Amino acid sequence: MVEDGTILCESTANKYGYLTTEKTYRNFNLRVRFKPEAKGNSGVFLHSHITGDDPKDGPAIEGMQVEVDPSVGNHTGGLYESGGRGWVVQPTAEAEKALKPGDWNELEVSVHGNHIVTRLNGVQMVDHTDAASKYTDGSIALQIHTGGGVRMRWKDIYVQQTTD
Repeated sequence: MVEDGTILCESTANKYGYLTTEKTYRNFNLRVRFKPEAKGNSGVFLHSHITGDDPKDGPAIEGMQVEVDPSVGNHTGGLYESGGRGWVVQPTAEAEKALKPGDWNELEVSVHGNHIVTRLNGVQMVDHTDAASKYTDGSIALQIHTGGGVRMRWKDIYVQQTTD
């Protein structure tokens, strides 16, 4: 839903939700602002692929996810591979303090093939070259996690495709 110039994502019980780009990307820079308004995580998927739609659980997705969580210490800015290895790399405990719970946060993601750098509010969260990368291109997707009661606002989304 669009509300007050933002994209408002709200979860429903037992269903995941994704808002994906129509275009696929390999190399790009992404900036997005997010504001968590309730407990429960979300994320930004990179090089993602919708693999099916289960009537019970909602869409299934594979790809690398940049974690977005409303609480410090829950790895916002870390990389999680859905449909694969799970956690690939998490930010340091010190870096995780960059999160501003209940306020607007700026997430920057730089993706060049299998090299991903994330920054949260100007603080580098991860710098990772993935030797076991499953995907090197795909859509970008905003995720709302299942569970009911999860609320996340997104705005100021900027994607710049790069050639390197």
